[in-house]
Amino acid sequence: MKIVIIGGSGLIGTKVAALLRNRGHDVLQSSPSTGVNTLTGEGLSGALAGAEVVIDLANSPSFAPADVLSFFKQSTSNLINAEKAAGVRHHVALSIVGIERSPDNGYFPGKVAQEDIVKKGGVPYTIVRSTQFMEFLGGIADSATVDKTVHVSPGAFQPIAADDVAGFVAEAATGTAANQTIEIAGPDKKPMSDFLTGYLAATHDARTVVVDKEARYFGSLVDDQSLVPLGTAKLGRLDVKTWFAQRAKAAA
Repeated sequence: MKIVIIGGSGLIGTKVAALLRNRGHDVLQSSPSTGVNTLTGEGLSGALAGAEVVIDLANSPSFAPADVLSFFKQSTSNLINAEKAAGVRHHVALSIVGIERSPDNGYFPGKVAQEDIVKKGGVPYTIVRSTQFMEFLGGIADSATVDKTVHVSPGAFQPIAADDVAGFVAEAATGTAANQTIEIAGPDKKPMSDFLTGYLAATHDARTVVVDKEARYFGSLVDDQSLVPLGTAKLGRLDVKTWFAQRAKAAA
């Protein structure tokens, strides 16, 4: 089966491609660097020729809220239209848990718009909503740092390893297109501040964590329902302790 991965050279895209190739699928990893640009439409028709499944992992090159919204509207519309013309039978989009519950997060409205276009686009779809990746814990700490202290909410958090995300996306791509949204998360659920404290300790980072209910997560206040699945979710196999151990082994 030919499967096209849009944004196929990124963290998740490379992992998904490897999994699918190991299962015998014909995988095309596409991105602007390979001449496929969903924002302009360049190269889409050629890339999608003969494809049965498209996985959309594209991301906005700018994180300014207006740019993110514009990107996901234009990119997703162009992609869905090209898929219909090519006869693609299954569109898989990677999205984020809780995007409708944090409107002050400048990135999330773009993902809401993306999901809406996919649902109304006419191509059978699976939306995979994921919690934050464990690989981004360092970035979260950096964004929350003020004078060598990390101000973090005690709101519930449930990060997932990129390897597990890739596995769930590959599973969705080879499954039935049932016009559904599934949610995925890591096996550990606890306050965001606990995860950041553990991350700094594991990476021998001297910064200290300040637990602050008013601390914002990329613009939004976080409570116990903001960023975690509220219903049934598929849970990854890698807990944080195991993930840290794997990272330490790889570094050694």
